[in-house]
Amino acid sequence: MPPRTVMSTAAATAAVLALGVTLLAAAPQSGAAAAEPAPVTDYCQGQCDDILPPGQNGNATLVEILGNKAFGTHPAHSDDQIDRYDGLVAGHTALTDQKLTDFFNDASFGVPKDRVESVVSPRDDVTITRDKATGVPHIKGTTRYGTEFGAGYAAGQDRLWLMDLFRHIGRGQLTSFAGGALANQGLEQQFWPQAPYTEADLEAQVAYIRTHEGPRGEQAMADAQAYVDGINAYRDKSKNGRYFPGEYVLTGKIDAITNVGGIEPFELTDLISIASVVGGQFGGGGGGEVQAALSLLSAQQKYGVAEGTKVWESFRQRNDPEAVLTVHDGTAFPYAGKPDKARGTALPDAGSVTAEPLVFDRTGSAGTDRKAPVKAPANLRKAQGIYDDGVIPEGSLPGSGSGAQKRGMSNALLVSGKHTASGNPIAVFGPQTGYFAPQLMMLQELQGPGISARGVSFAGVGMYVQMGRGQDYAWSATSAGQDITDTYAVELCEPDGSAPTKDSTHYRYRGTCTAMETLERTNSWKPTVADSTAEGSYRMQVRRTHYGVVTHRATVGGKPVAYTSLRSTYGHEADSIIGFQMFNDPDLVKDAASFQRAASNIDYAFNWFYADSRTAAYYNSGMNPVRAAGVDPALPVKAERAYEWKDFDPAANTAAYTSFAEHPNSSGQDYYVSWNNKQAEGYSAAGFGLGAVHRGDLLDDRVAKLVAEGGVTRASLTRVMAEAGVTDLRGEQLLPELLKVIRSRPVTDPELSGVVQQLESWRAAGSQRRENGSGSHAYAHADAVRVMDAWWPRLVEAEFRPGLGDDLYRELTAALATDESPAASHGASGAHSGSAFQYGWWGFVDKDLRKVLGQPVEGPLARTYCGGGDLGGCRDALLASLKEAAAQPATQVYPGDDTCKAGDQWCADAIVHRALGGISQKTIHWQNRPTYQQVVEFPAHR
Repeated sequence: MPPRTVMSTAAATAAVLALGVTLLAAAPQSGAAAAEPAPVTDYCQGQCDDILPPGQNGNATLVEILGNKAFGTHPAHSDDQIDRYDGLVAGHTALTDQKLTDFFNDASFGVPKDRVESVVSPRDDVTITRDKATGVPHIKGTTRYGTEFGAGYAAGQDRLWLMDLFRHIGRGQLTSFAGGALANQGLEQQFWPQAPYTEADLEAQVAYIRTHEGPRGEQAMADAQAYVDGINAYRDKSKNGRYFPGEYVLTGKIDAITNVGGIEPFELTDLISIASVVGGQFGGGGGGEVQAALSLLSAQQKYGVAEGTKVWESFRQRNDPEAVLTVHDGTAFPYAGKPDKARGTALPDAGSVTAEPLVFDRTGSAGTDRKAPVKAPANLRKAQGIYDDGVIPEGSLPGSGSGAQKRGMSNALLVSGKHTASGNPIAVFGPQTGYFAPQLMMLQELQGPGISARGVSFAGVGMYVQMGRGQDYAWSATSAGQDITDTYAVELCEPDGSAPTKDSTHYRYRGTCTAMETLERTNSWKPTVADSTAEGSYRMQVRRTHYGVVTHRATVGGKPVAYTSLRSTYGHEADSIIGFQMFNDPDLVKDAASFQRAASNIDYAFNWFYADSRTAAYYNSGMNPVRAAGVDPALPVKAERAYEWKDFDPAANTAAYTSFAEHPNSSGQDYYVSWNNKQAEGYSAAGFGLGAVHRGDLLDDRVAKLVAEGGVTRASLTRVMAEAGVTDLRGEQLLPELLKVIRSRPVTDPELSGVVQQLESWRAAGSQRRENGSGSHAYAHADAVRVMDAWWPRLVEAEFRPGLGDDLYRELTAALATDESPAASHGASGAHSGSAFQYGWWGFVDKDLRKVLGQPVEGPLARTYCGGGDLGGCRDALLASLKEAAAQPATQVYPGDDTCKAGDQWCADAIVHRALGGISQKTIHWQNRPTYQQVVEFPAHR
């Protein structure tokens, strides 16, 4: 069992006593409400703000959807935060503390009487008050059950359709639910194999929390049941009242005239399936060892084993000494490092790796985008085909889409009180989860017995505020991505003793030839008004072993094996509910230390940040398995007992985990920044890309300067966040070195000289991707931006491909894409997603060019590549690629899509809130910024 489940008798007794009152109040009751709880003191005193575009309301009736399609109208509170969010691009330069609420919501507790828009009481022990400004639900319960019931009811009011989508995505049943659009097929084919569960598996996870997490586990499941009851109460009421989301009509679930049809009841197991989608995408880490092995083999084939390994390790950058760090005071937290002498590594034989097939028995339109539109009633034709491209367009969710990197996003900036004008810590932080309409998260305030918080929760798992503020503290998270997933090579066998093949469905487990478990999903669909995709079906199939789900087949030393992916959080998708429960408990979180202890109960890989009036602090959470001595976590390992995680129990997928103190943590450091960068010295990167240049540098450089100057305010910290959010990482960090190489001799070509001067002017102006005037939809230095976008992939190839060779260059770019500009259609969450410059070859280019220039480099690449290490040759290669890039017209650099015309640079970057329902939103200026964001400074404490 995880270490956190072990508690002393005294501690257990204290926990029972602390929770006794709320446990007694957990069951549904009718009759008079409990006594009114004591008033809650808001210690932020008007200095807490937040924002979540486009708006709070994520439900729309059929009439509202048709009005949006016909006339562009929007339901109330569905778009009233988008302009303030967008406005910060132009408004941040003149920002003051007094102007913050021009761009953020007032995140104070409660609603003044003159600002109340509505009050409903779905039970007599809870009220849901919504404010006029944003429509955010402020849920106040007199019993624990009532509070959580109200949270579920409000979630139904704001996100019913979205929650339904995500429970079906998690269960691998999206096409059967919402239609067979090719993007829907792709989405369920990517998500379900990561967390394939039977119904019994989901029920077992509910039972595990109840039986292994003590009184808090019992309370959590009681809270979750109350939350589900609230969702179902709204589901029934909206169906009977005919104000349910109109998507149910458009997808054929309910008849608009007769009201025949229904919305399936929600169950506790649905929360597990939703948690698997959310946690797996934003809180996972590691994996990818098969691709890492292929790139290592390619390096060894080119250079020989010893030199090839050295070259590969220099690109892998497990612990780059030049990487930007969150904990920058020199404290080291060794984890998942390269062993001195690796044991059990299972590299595949060259050319033997094949991906495990997933889809079988395709019929009709399966695997295609063939349409067969239905004859829609005249009154529905405006909404016909709204899901023809999928309910979630391909690549929009982090980790989905062809070639997309998983995980990442979100940022945090915190400054300790020693360096602020007030003497109190300041935080500007939030999760960067993509842009959707409605958002994946929803704002809420929860006040009830044992709960006091305001902030966001992912829809469908909103029993507690997951990121937000308490009475005298605030917290947020960024995806950490440390290595909690390993790849095992299981030896294949046949039960009759005959020779196995790569297709064998048995494997050796601790000496016994054991059958793989087969898990299946069969989905079918027919065209609807919303999705015109022709009728079709297919069957998804995965094989599951004691070492995880099979992902590839290969041979190792001539013997057939299956590569499996084992994630420490598999089978524990919702265990983190305990940590979230603690975050919301004002009797538990009283200071930085108690918050860090609460954060240690989050099993997913997140960086947690905390601020109150006295302290800024940090803690990295995650179920970090203790690996066997000598195992290299970056590569596949033999599935033998000697190489298993310490104390590994496959029945429950539990093991020994690293201790609280071994996780990166800090309290009171001068400042903290995080943009999914490296956490601390010794905390090894789980994949490629945490090197000398990272988008975290855009924050670190600016915050360090602020701290050096002193007198930091909420506005000044917000300004540097916003400035970093419109800055091109390549222009700020790499362009000076590129220009230094180019300017090592005069540029004699007049046209090329002009291009170089444009780039220099852009760099001198801050390398920003920003309008030349508010609302102009045209960038200042537009030509320089276009050239950089066209040049970067070309210059990387010109710099590295000749030296690496075609094969190794291909394998390394498969492990880490070279670019992720705002206009790219790949990356963590596809085009128009805001998030940019996380994954790329920035650090490789930086180290290589500095080596060519004769500058000092810590942790250099094993070889120098640009021009073979010759400055003149490097300059020639860069100039040739620059000339080619400069000649590429905007229509080719920005080819256009369903949102933008070819050549429209501003639009190619711009953020699009991808419609998950029937309501569309306007396109807004690009920002590399959290989706939900808080600006907080507590002047007082309990």
